[in-house]
Amino acid sequence: MAERLSTLDASYVYLEEAGAPLHVAGVLVLEPVEGGLDALAELVEARLPLVPRYRQRVVPVPGHLANPVWVDDPDFDVAYHVRRSAVPRPGTQAQLLDLVSRVTSRPLDRARPLWEVYLVEGLAEGRVAVVTKTHPALVDGLGAVDIAQVLLDTTPDAPLPAVDDWVPARVPGPVELVRDALAEYVERPTAVLEHAWAAAGDLRATAARVRSAAGGLVRAAGSAAVPPPQGPLSRTVGSQRRVAVARADLDDLRAIRKAHGGTVNDVLLTVLTGALRDWLLSRGEPVLGSTVVRALVPVSLQGEEPGAAGGGVSAHLVDLPVGEPNPWVRLARLGYAMRSVTDSGRSVRASSLVALTGFAPPTLHALGARAARGLSRRLFSLVVTNVPGPQVPLYAAGSRMLEVFPVVPLLSGQALSVGMTSYDGRVHVGLNADLDGVGDVEVLADLLEQEVAALTESVR
Repeated sequence: MAERLSTLDASYVYLEEAGAPLHVAGVLVLEPVEGGLDALAELVEARLPLVPRYRQRVVPVPGHLANPVWVDDPDFDVAYHVRRSAVPRPGTQAQLLDLVSRVTSRPLDRARPLWEVYLVEGLAEGRVAVVTKTHPALVDGLGAVDIAQVLLDTTPDAPLPAVDDWVPARVPGPVELVRDALAEYVERPTAVLEHAWAAAGDLRATAARVRSAAGGLVRAAGSAAVPPPQGPLSRTVGSQRRVAVARADLDDLRAIRKAHGGTVNDVLLTVLTGALRDWLLSRGEPVLGSTVVRALVPVSLQGEEPGAAGGGVSAHLVDLPVGEPNPWVRLARLGYAMRSVTDSGRSVRASSLVALTGFAPPTLHALGARAARGLSRRLFSLVVTNVPGPQVPLYAAGSRMLEVFPVVPLLSGQALSVGMTSYDGRVHVGLNADLDGVGDVEVLADLLEQEVAALTESVR
């Protein structure tokens, strides 16, 4: 019997809109690769056995009698999923991000395994980039692994796995799919009600199931009964995206923390808050002393600094005080909010997140994609993920990875998402924005770096 998608995973497939894809993307920038894109393509193909789901596709059950199933793709073609591209000379960051924006805007093909990798050459200094796209339905548990993970090694001379002689299993026919669904009903009668909800496509029923599974989130959000403040970040999004990036040195963030207290995560939120404040003012938006931007902030349950070990996750609803002009007051307020959120009951336990999202530690940035979109619109205006990464160099095809930027998908009614990843002494920030609503997202990225520089200068 083919493995069936969970009800929540199926909802991501059914509820995803063509103009608002939910895939999580990532941008890896590498030193020049010996062997060029051919070596990277060979690496991807060799590592595919480590992620079997990446050679499977989603097949619906006739009449929607049950959730879809995962089946081996008999027509699997690695060349379709691993695509080669290039940017024109001189290969600037802006040219790369323009390509990433176009790639991110396009939904994945539902008739094929739900992932893509773009190998990009032509960057300045001979560098190459790997752009990944992964649908959240692939991230279906704590043991889930993303394709980018299996491409990276801790040493430049890691050997390739043995040649894989994979042969796809037979695809079940319509009669077999129906028979298996009926057999499941006999074994588990409650499945009838679950699949009836899915078949009806009742969005309210789906949201109710999610709220039931994540009752802790609803109860935790004491302020969620009141919708988040409206502004340019809370709007209907279009189909086109605009991606920008920013960087910060961990030593600078630690110096700020040492001088004024809090954690590195508090400092990052303070930097983001200051940049959002300046960005809103640059657009002529009203910014009063009481103005806030409500964010969902998932953080590691163990370890306060990027790179610290910790397999669990807690999510906090935090009002970013963009109306506060003093950065040190912002830092104090955010530090207090992050410390007190657990005691106040607004913290969401890791177990609740697993129930809500099927969250897997390697793919924390998928949290936003796996949240209920209708629910999120009521709770917050912005998702800010901060993933602790390794503080040692990683390699792909023998070449050192220099930078890695997450691209978190936009949820319904949210025009901006922010993903942060620490790696090898730096923090890399990826900003994914709706082109129509936040087309000037590169301004916000510049303001982030300016905010870090200003705070660092003030403490040194």
